[in-house]
Amino acid sequence: MLEWWQSVILGIVEGVTEFLPISSTGHLTVVEKLMGLQIDDPSVTAYTAIIQIGAMVASIVYFWSDIVRIASAWFAGLANKRMRTAEYQLGWAIIAGFGVTAVVALALKDLVEGPFRSLWFVVGGLLVWSVVMFLGDRLGKQERGEDSITWKDGALLGLIQCFSLIPGVSRSGATISGALLMGVDRVTATRMSFFLGIPTLVAAGGFQAVTSASDIAGPGGVGWVATIIGIVISFVVAYASIAWLLKYVSTNDFTAFVIYRVVVGLVIGGLLLANVISPV
Repeated sequence: MLEWWQSVILGIVEGVTEFLPISSTGHLTVVEKLMGLQIDDPSVTAYTAIIQIGAMVASIVYFWSDIVRIASAWFAGLANKRMRTAEYQLGWAIIAGFGVTAVVALALKDLVEGPFRSLWFVVGGLLVWSVVMFLGDRLGKQERGEDSITWKDGALLGLIQCFSLIPGVSRSGATISGALLMGVDRVTATRMSFFLGIPTLVAAGGFQAVTSASDIAGPGGVGWVATIIGIVISFVVAYASIAWLLKYVSTNDFTAFVIYRVVVGLVIGGLLLANVISPV
């Protein structure tokens, strides 16, 4: 069973890191390990996924007007070909991206909940994808805006998003760097990471809540009280994190995040090599 204060800390970690390109799963895995939790335990794995619901709801609330705009345009475009606007195309991009991610995630479910939970994967994900983020930031032409996104772009970003199944890569880091390498500007790339993340987080959190309820509530489980606390805290913190990130990327690149990822990856790797902490 998780203590309430442990769930508060984990909710804060989830809320801060879910949408920043630094890997929420990687950070949660490390903090859970430091708390003495068995990070590959089914209950802990389910808890890690389910508290993402709070961050998901925060993103829905924050982007509600955009969601309504895109959904309305998509339905209008289905009904009338002459009303197929850029928002209609964006709707298909989001659907295609989510579909690709969902298929791959289900196929790799056992790996995600098992071997991928090792801290060595966190280290590898942090370090390797930092290189991709750096290249995306430096080589991306940033010539394309939101009105240029097609369903093919969405499908490709959905495929790139699948790399975030590896802890340490970061879902937002994957989609943002992928979009940058596709020539999308930094603000649009960041917004796309949110638009693709909303259905992904809804599906992941909902799926875990339905299929892992017995793990949460069963003997030795983290408990639903702690889980609900984590969801609420992650909602509040994630909302603030979203607002900050969108303001930040309007005038800054991702160098600070890349440096942070490399430092954290090296620190964790050093602790593992020194046998201060174990991989699982």
